[in-house]
Amino acid sequence: MALNDFREVFLPYCLKKQDDGRYVVLNREYKPIGFKNRENVKYEDYPICVELKGIGSATAAKLSYKGDSSMDNIYLYNDSCVPTESAEHMKNYLKRLEILAKLKVV
Repeated sequence: MALNDFREVFLPYCLKKQDDGRYVVLNREYKPIGFKNRENVKYEDYPICVELKGIGSATAAKLSYKGDSSMDNIYLYNDSCVPTESAEHMKNYLKRLEILAKLKVV
């Protein structure tokens, strides 16, 4: 990936659950949102992990581009439905972001 557009760097690609149950919101390169680098990032070195209230398997399925109820890695899109490639993909992505935006952060 080139990390050459806003979506790749600043929009959520996935939520990755950590061992303590909190989540890190990652960009397309599996870096925390806003990180534009290639180096490995140790998530625990940054204040980026959050507890999300109200997230369960039903919410995970609504957030997942493929309806997957797994809560470990929740992918909001993949290469087959990149939001910036079509109006329909963007519409579906924004529906998932609407759900995500309403979750409370502890």
